[in-house]
Amino acid sequence: MPLPPTPASPPPLLDVRGLHTRYGRVEALGGVSLQVQAGHIVSVIGANGAGKTTLLNSVMGVLTPSAGEVLYGGESLRGVPLEARVTRGITLVPERRDLFASMTVADNLQLGAYTRRRGPWRQDLDGVYARFPRLHERRTQIAGTLSGGEQQMLAIGRALMGRPRLLLLDEPSLGLAPLIVRDILRIVQGLRDEGVTILLVEQNARASLAISDEGYVLETGEVRLHGPAHELARNEALSASYLGG
Repeated sequence: MPLPPTPASPPPLLDVRGLHTRYGRVEALGGVSLQVQAGHIVSVIGANGAGKTTLLNSVMGVLTPSAGEVLYGGESLRGVPLEARVTRGITLVPERRDLFASMTVADNLQLGAYTRRRGPWRQDLDGVYARFPRLHERRTQIAGTLSGGEQQMLAIGRALMGRPRLLLLDEPSLGLAPLIVRDILRIVQGLRDEGVTILLVEQNARASLAISDEGYVLETGEVRLHGPAHELARNEALSASYLGG
């Protein structure tokens, strides 16, 4: 009796193929390819200047690649503007957080739902407050007066107001105390458990790999290593370079 066919793997939610991105004459990405399966966390680690932020900005549409392809849900994003990518469910939390510093916490969150002005965004606001009780306490406070950890919570909360399918996180632990970093990464892990797909750029390589399914190592704009996160965390050469081993 013939064996039953092996079920095919589902196509990735995000499929980056041979991406090249330039700043003038300087090539920041030199043919990067990676895949992110739906419901997974994929970490991208590497030294400063490796091209990690450029990769996220190229996927988001902030930068226009000079060559290569970005597929989202099996469809090319070539020529799709940033606003349309947000509408399709892609959201970027940038390293600088880019909050509206002179507006309140509540107003920042409401602006996160601008693509869904006619939808039930108030229910999502309640969900963000449930996830981040500190933001509920500070809802009338001006965003620019929050602590660094509270601002990062607000940046993530604002992104969640758009109900993203794919969340791009750029250095969410940057400048935060270790206890706050632990809380932020626990929240990121919880989002994955609820079905949000996450592409994570993180300076704390060991901590990011600990919560990730897959990992990629970028060096000078190229992928040098990739694989299951738990295997990368045990890689001796990688440990010596990035994990403090």
